[in-house]
Amino acid sequence: MGSGDDEWELDEGIPQFGDPFIQKYINGREALIQEERKQRHDYTFRKSMSRVAAEASRIVSRIRAREQRDVWTDHLEEKIAHQSDEVLYPGIMFNLAKDRMEKTDLWKIVHRMPKGALLHAHMDAMFDLDYLIDLAFTTPGIHISAPQPLSSDKALDVAPVSFQFSKRPLSKSDNKPSIWTDDYEPSTLLHIQKAASTFPRGGESGFREWLKSRCMIAPDHSYNHHHGVDAIWAIFQRTFPVINSILFYEPILRKCLRRMLDELAVDGIKYVDFRVAFLFEYRRENSETPEDDYMEFLNVFEEEVEAFKATEKGARFHGARIIWTTLRRLPNRDIVESMKECIESKKEFPEIICGFDVVGQEDQGRPLVDMTPILFWFRKACAEEGVEIPFFFHAGECLGDGDATDNNLFDAILLGTRRIGHGFSLYKHPLLIDLVKEKKILIECCPISNEILRLTSSIKSHPLPALLSRGVPVSLCNDDPAVLGHGRNGLTHDFWQALQGLENMGLEGLAVMAENSIRWSCFEDQTTAEWQKDIRDGVTGNGVKAQRLREWYADFEEFCQWIVMEFADEGLDGDDN
Repeated sequence: MGSGDDEWELDEGIPQFGDPFIQKYINGREALIQEERKQRHDYTFRKSMSRVAAEASRIVSRIRAREQRDVWTDHLEEKIAHQSDEVLYPGIMFNLAKDRMEKTDLWKIVHRMPKGALLHAHMDAMFDLDYLIDLAFTTPGIHISAPQPLSSDKALDVAPVSFQFSKRPLSKSDNKPSIWTDDYEPSTLLHIQKAASTFPRGGESGFREWLKSRCMIAPDHSYNHHHGVDAIWAIFQRTFPVINSILFYEPILRKCLRRMLDELAVDGIKYVDFRVAFLFEYRRENSETPEDDYMEFLNVFEEEVEAFKATEKGARFHGARIIWTTLRRLPNRDIVESMKECIESKKEFPEIICGFDVVGQEDQGRPLVDMTPILFWFRKACAEEGVEIPFFFHAGECLGDGDATDNNLFDAILLGTRRIGHGFSLYKHPLLIDLVKEKKILIECCPISNEILRLTSSIKSHPLPALLSRGVPVSLCNDDPAVLGHGRNGLTHDFWQALQGLENMGLEGLAVMAENSIRWSCFEDQTTAEWQKDIRDGVTGNGVKAQRLREWYADFEEFCQWIVMEFADEGLDGDDN
């Protein structure tokens, strides 16, 4: 402010910042801010940070501020000079930010961070799609079929299509009408190579591009928020039958599991609770007939996890388990049959099955209250069979406010869920927030998924900060990374979005959510009392969780030391703004 302004203010009698009563206001304001911060999820962690960790946090904040200014701010002069139509701003939509974010220093830091556990991930939506399609071509005997010709634009976009192994020789497909023509005989098997070579939009390369588009949500789909949640979910749900028909053939599944576990470990993840919807057909190698149950699938899963842990890259990987899921839109009879299979599978593979959930679009499915009788039946059946299969319910993945879907949160809590998947609408319920904290229920937050599935426009309008400011325990999760267009596996995208997009997050906030993911992991079967005790005790306990928390803290300190060494120049500037 120039001297002229100073004189004018004094002449007008405008108070100055140095005046005692203005300073009293400023001090009171700061005290109020600090008092609110005591409720935040990371308050205790911030107070207990080592000197190295605190310095690393300051460096990360400076890098974030620098990149917000230099990478994510739309500089008009440069835009005009380069004739660019690119839209840039801090907190921009994921698909617009993805390529640029992966080239930043903040990405380099977050990718290296020890992330603990991945607690909310649908396994069949996690595999690299290009790799999956490559395997469909290189695995002998893979055929394509459809219940109708794929001869129109609409059929190519939305008609059911599936793949399966068949012993039919390639020559059997030579004289069959192409699946892309009107004279295709519905449900006829055609070898994938034959179908690809005759694809009318560019042969095999066009076929691969088309097949990938049927397995994911394209960026253009996620941009069109005006189409609403139901429209994007319709596209989303059509991807799974296509993926599953390729994936759940033994030789393909084994290779995909090996690759995925390797990717997760590289991203700093040491444990996973996968959700698997047991509604797919599983075939053993060289078998045209699906298995009658899922025992062989679970056997393959267990073998591949243990094989990965025996490798050099998997030496510090703690393992993976499965939360058994079925669709919430199914009738009671089908859900109960799935529950029975879950119990039998748990008895056969006690180290693999760790929980139960119902999945699918909440707005179009049955609310939990409608399933209360069979959920109580399941609890009773588990007790009679002597198995521990706790609930980990999806709830509040919606925009509703007091409707049946939103009210799933009440039932999830009352039914004893140990974690809540998404909990997007929880911030609207002050009483439930208090109950979630009291009952030590973790929220599995999936910010990029919530954006692409049209619950929020970007990380800037996500309710995550509302939960963190109230001290609600949260972990970050990736939900369906392959289908949602992440292009790689792991948690770095979601961690980066939260750190870059939310001012109050900081390295400390990310760290607490990584720590939470370990505290709320299903490393072993536990009664409710044992589960609660381990969560309360944290790093001071004597169990598996405490041991793994101590390991994470050591990894985090090493990570902070790396930040201080790698970005030493960032620490020289004392300006944190």
